[in-house]
Amino acid sequence: MSDWQPAARYPDPSVVAVDPSFEAYRLGLAKIERLATGMRWSEGPVWLGDTRALVWSDVPGNTMYRFDEVSGKVGVFRTPSNNANGNTRDRQGRIVTCEHLTRRVTRTEYDGRITVLADRFDGRRLNSPNDVVVKSDGSIWFTDPVFGIAGFYEGEKAPAELPPNVYRIDPDGTISIAAEGINQPNGLAFSPDESILYVVESRSSPRTILALDVVGDARQLANRRVAIDAGPGTPDGFRLDVDGNLWCGWGMGSAGLDGVHVFNPAGKLIGRIDLPERCANLCFGGVHRNRLFMAASTSLYALYVNTQGLPSC
Repeated sequence: MSDWQPAARYPDPSVVAVDPSFEAYRLGLAKIERLATGMRWSEGPVWLGDTRALVWSDVPGNTMYRFDEVSGKVGVFRTPSNNANGNTRDRQGRIVTCEHLTRRVTRTEYDGRITVLADRFDGRRLNSPNDVVVKSDGSIWFTDPVFGIAGFYEGEKAPAELPPNVYRIDPDGTISIAAEGINQPNGLAFSPDESILYVVESRSSPRTILALDVVGDARQLANRRVAIDAGPGTPDGFRLDVDGNLWCGWGMGSAGLDGVHVFNPAGKLIGRIDLPERCANLCFGGVHRNRLFMAASTSLYALYVNTQGLPSC
């Protein structure tokens, strides 16, 4: 994608209002920027507001990178990264990471030490933790598909010891299954009031984004249903804004499908951000959480939007 150039004019024609309601979220004087390129498969961006920096993963590149918003410089955050994939921050500001190679979820302490939060369940190894979010009560929720153990490109080929589940790690360290029976769960995120957990089902046909109600003591999930039918598209990681819209990494290797698709809380497609590459994951950041960072295949892109991501983004 070395020949890609940002739009020459405003408004950026690659930011598309599929529905008039998206106009409220589109900034006429903002365009898509490419902040970095040269990765193999960009994933798992997480915003570090205290240092005005973004960290993201190159899964097969076995490296985590850091973008400094003030200087615009990109450097290595960690290598090797154990084929790190999804990242987020816990309520104390520490980075929580899903690692394919070691088949575990870890936390980076303030002094740089790595603490293992989960690598087994019921005595058996996890598959390859993929994406992760932290709820306001401090619990950590992550998906565990088999992608990292399916070959040698994003981890080490190995047999699965567990079904692909969604897990929860309670603040006391207890690990339990939050949802099972999802065909290769991938990206996940909570609604603004945390009453719904959305999960991408990567191997359904067509691919879907599921919605599950958070019930009981806020540790159980019920009423599983399809929130978004992806049709020919491939949803991956996603985040929500303060209005409950889902900003979803999207792609299928073709124009109109590669980039970001935006759905309102009712599941209606309202907007599209067209990128020259398939977008795997994204997050909101910047001083006001109004800058969308998009980890897309070999590159990292950004776009200012007229909304804010949830604080947990």
